[in-house]
Amino acid sequence: MVQIEELRQAFSGRLRTALVNKGLPQWGVGARLAKIAQVTPKAASKWLNGEAIPGAAKMLVIAHALDVRVEWLQHGSGTPSTTGPVPGTDTPAANTPLPAGGEPAIDLDDHYAFIPYLTAKAAAGLGYENTFVESRSTLAFKREWLRFRGAAEKHLVAINADGDSMWPTINSGDVLLVDKSKVDPLHQQVFVLGNSEGIIVKRLVQGPIGNWIIRSDNEDKDEHPDRALLRRDEDEHRIIGQVIWRGGDL
Repeated sequence: MVQIEELRQAFSGRLRTALVNKGLPQWGVGARLAKIAQVTPKAASKWLNGEAIPGAAKMLVIAHALDVRVEWLQHGSGTPSTTGPVPGTDTPAANTPLPAGGEPAIDLDDHYAFIPYLTAKAAAGLGYENTFVESRSTLAFKREWLRFRGAAEKHLVAINADGDSMWPTINSGDVLLVDKSKVDPLHQQVFVLGNSEGIIVKRLVQGPIGNWIIRSDNEDKDEHPDRALLRRDEDEHRIIGQVIWRGGDL
């Protein structure tokens, strides 16, 4: 398991990169960061030195101010550019009112839901055994988008994919947003399932006689063959939730 010290140092490196790319001079950068996040210079210094990581609300504010995706700044997922924003990471609207300090006044709790981002992985392969799972932090998604998708915040978790059986739909390392309330199979939809081998992410396809097939999107069927959605006690496939969004490199 990755140590918290490594996570802090990695975040510090991304933060410094974002500050440089934004064109902020290195002299007095701690004070500028403190002003952006509305924290004390000491708190900003800890972020820059890899001694601490900001919470979800401050992380979102910093990402907006530096024009980077919050998922990249927070976890290194995807690319830093905000071009082609993903749900919950787009910049504030142009008509967002600005306070005296010049930063957008965002009511974060009203506009964003902060979804637990777990260390669990879903194998795009045979199965990933998650012997230990913890919440590494959160990812921010727009509440308006979640309502459009019919997704309730309390039922959502974010995890990572591992493997290439779902390529090109899902790449290894992609972030998956999983709705745990959706546990009934749906034709041609992607689900996270649990079985005796661990946790997997696959597409479910209904067969001609009403049976359900677990299918990989990877066209190499010698390596990734179809499997039956079994219901026997000794090898039951349990639907954990439906994947409603994925984020990662193109």
